[in-house]
Amino acid sequence: MSDAKVMRYSDDDAVVTVQVFHSETAFSLPLVCRLLNHPDRSFALEVSIDLERANELLEQKPPLHFHAQEEYIEAIQGKIGLEIDGREIVLTPKDGRYAIMPYADHRTYPMLLDQQEPGTSVVKFLLSGEKTDAVFELNPPFFENWYNYQKQIVMHGEKLSLLQLFSTFDAGGTYVSLPNWIPFGQTLSICAGVVIGRWIGGMLGYQPFYRKWTTDWDLACTKMEASFFQRRFANRSLKKDE
Repeated sequence: MSDAKVMRYSDDDAVVTVQVFHSETAFSLPLVCRLLNHPDRSFALEVSIDLERANELLEQKPPLHFHAQEEYIEAIQGKIGLEIDGREIVLTPKDGRYAIMPYADHRTYPMLLDQQEPGTSVVKFLLSGEKTDAVFELNPPFFENWYNYQKQIVMHGEKLSLLQLFSTFDAGGTYVSLPNWIPFGQTLSICAGVVIGRWIGGMLGYQPFYRKWTTDWDLACTKMEASFFQRRFANRSLKKDE
């Protein structure tokens, strides 16, 4: 099955672009994330990646991680790699939607330029997640803040803050996978996300969501109000440019 015809596009869709500095091309725009609407999902987005401008950066794969909710990925242009529970699956537009089960260790990435079909330099895929009753889950505020934080790191040369990473990931029900040989690895990872990201990060002033990056601020405030350590950040009167 495919989600391509179900996704709802609008001129008002929030769009996040992540710039990368390249010595020959200066600033380029290799990654564009567009927040969409799907009637049956907690979030939906379309991600476009320019392989010609970002190919060398993609040689290093993102970290393995897992979510507490079911996630769906679909290649709509080019080939997408999905490493899940130790095996790699290459997705193409012919494959349709692929379901990633809750708590499955996985990572997704575009296949490199020399692994694509001739003439394919831009890869596009759809990503969405099931609706749940969980307070901390994958949702639009999570993706807006995660991609904008990456943009800030690249644009301003800031170092990645582990406290900010844990805070944002925990708010999105997302946790870094530990090596398989560690007993109760997923339980430990979730505990680390809560203790380091939600509790310690909250006490030190790290927010999972920031007004300047968040379109649905009321939803973000509702999420933060659920945590004793984060509710002080839930100021609904803030304007987006503050």
